[in-house]
Amino acid sequence: MSPRVVVVGSGITGLAAALALTDAGAAVTVLDGAEHPGGRIRTMAFAGLPVETGPDAFLARVPHAADLCRRLGLDLVAPATGRAFLWARGGLRPLPAGLVLGVPSDLPAVARSGLLSPTGLARAALDLVLPRSSFAADPSVGDIVRARLGPAVQTGLVDPLLGGIHAGDSDLLSAESTSPQLAAAARSGRSLVLTLRRHARQAPAVDGPVFLTHPGGLGAVVEALVGTLRAAGTEVALGRPVQRLRRQGSSWVAEAGPDVAADAVVLTTPAPVTASLLGPHAPEAAAALGEIEHSSVVVTTLAYDRASVRHPLDGSGFLVPRPEGRLMTASTWLSSKWAHLHHPELALIRVSAGRNGDGRAMAMTDSELIGALHSELSEAVGLGSSPVEAAVTRWPDAFAQYGRGHGARLQRVETALASVAGLEVAGSALRGVGLPACIAQGQAAAGRVLEALGVAAAAG
Repeated sequence: MSPRVVVVGSGITGLAAALALTDAGAAVTVLDGAEHPGGRIRTMAFAGLPVETGPDAFLARVPHAADLCRRLGLDLVAPATGRAFLWARGGLRPLPAGLVLGVPSDLPAVARSGLLSPTGLARAALDLVLPRSSFAADPSVGDIVRARLGPAVQTGLVDPLLGGIHAGDSDLLSAESTSPQLAAAARSGRSLVLTLRRHARQAPAVDGPVFLTHPGGLGAVVEALVGTLRAAGTEVALGRPVQRLRRQGSSWVAEAGPDVAADAVVLTTPAPVTASLLGPHAPEAAAALGEIEHSSVVVTTLAYDRASVRHPLDGSGFLVPRPEGRLMTASTWLSSKWAHLHHPELALIRVSAGRNGDGRAMAMTDSELIGALHSELSEAVGLGSSPVEAAVTRWPDAFAQYGRGHGARLQRVETALASVAGLEVAGSALRGVGLPACIAQGQAAAGRVLEALGVAAAAG
């Protein structure tokens, strides 16, 4: 008989795990308390166009998401522009070339950008002559960058780029867990700039775009994935939260009204939910997951009469360094970034607010938030009128913070689960927040389940 597997969570991690299990012949049931699949992937109709309220693209050079889309027969498109800005020192300044997660490998390019003051630039140049730095076992990104390049580079370049990915504070984020390339460079060389420059020269040339998406929105990817699963006989049951997991002989039972029995369970839920379900069976794993902090983000999408926007919006948007003190953390010029979102009369702009340590946006009403962000956006790009359409999407506690010791916490989870047969965990709180990383985690968890059940994974 086919092995029975329950996947808890219908985000991209859970759906990827379910597809790998289904392809191998398992009888799979996906359970989720949400009314919509996809987790933070959500596409809405806005100004008649498919606009994302969550992630709007994925890395092309990490193959898992692109491969999945091709497996589903979906078209992919690249951004129409790769030009981006920072709102710093009184204006929008283009990001210089040669940045590696915000760390400059080309100091003359940084100087030309005007992003750093002469003092900040001079401090950054000391990296070229300072003796080798020593760091603790798991330094933060900020520990490394401040020691080598100074606080101006840390707060003005690295934090808005890396911190923006995680909605976090890079002074607190583990370098090993969020930017292993940076951690490796800090260990292997004296000068961070020269080491990163050398690694860039030695890396094989990669053709093609950095980011990709589906022109119908990433929600269409989720729809196609759910449709493929259901066509293969996999049940995707929404609005059915799992209240508890219990053992029944050698089987697991997911109490989800009605109960579902299975030979194995893959948990892909947010860390607090996973910890709650794990508690009776792997308390040490649950405790480790409970230590992971989270931050909240609010995404506000605005449409303006194109003629009222004074800036040419000649790029994908801009990031806002924390020292600027702004409510917004980033702005994406959707109608410039993506050709399929171009509107003949409207400029579509998405604004993000909220990050670790800054809960102002979550405390505001929608109207307060729209007004405050419109005011800041007008200062940045020049707006001659109010938005003609607006939408606010809140993502409470949606971004796991990979703080110092994150790798050790994951090791505790894995050690605790090693003695619990038929139970696996995966998801964005663990080993990567982007779509490719989440898909890879789901597929890997499915592979471990299949191996434990003595079932061969399907090729490809």
